[in-house]
Amino acid sequence: MGQHYCDVAPGHPVHGHYHDYEYGFPIDDESRLFERLVLEIAQAGLSWELILKKREGFRHRLAGFDVDRVAILSEAEQAAFLADPGVVRNRLKLKAFMHNARCIQDLRVSHGGFAEWIAAHHPLPKEEWIKLFRKTFKFMGPEIVGEFLMSTGVLPGAHQAKCPVQRRILDANPLWHQETK
Repeated sequence: MGQHYCDVAPGHPVHGHYHDYEYGFPIDDESRLFERLVLEIAQAGLSWELILKKREGFRHRLAGFDVDRVAILSEAEQAAFLADPGVVRNRLKLKAFMHNARCIQDLRVSHGGFAEWIAAHHPLPKEEWIKLFRKTFKFMGPEIVGEFLMSTGVLPGAHQAKCPVQRRILDANPLWHQETK
């Protein structure tokens, strides 16, 4: 069995802050949820450390993860993205980001937003979340969906019980913890 993120991330120059202050904490802000979705998609086939290092590049090229701006990236903006070594230059992933931004716009109409859509479907077992995400978004493999949901506090498992961050996550009342009360 490999090491858990809690065994290697604390104090690490790249992973430390993400582990201690973001991973597993609930998110309800649309741009932050979209950012996490983008980063999880970008990570497919690559290391999480690489994605964290390129995070600012993504933020720059994707207008601060503004859903409305990403939904309509111009050809010139797409070309600039694909030429930028500060991001993961993958046309299929970029097209998925744009498609998924448009899906989130649709979720505003149907559910009031991305966070509300997630809350409306909670709780679901992981297998059902995977089906739902695959039906709704593009580039949604089981690992991407699982990590997205764990990293945003929808599913448990981001931290070990003995990890000091776990207590702070419980205090933040993630969706997965609400069903156990």
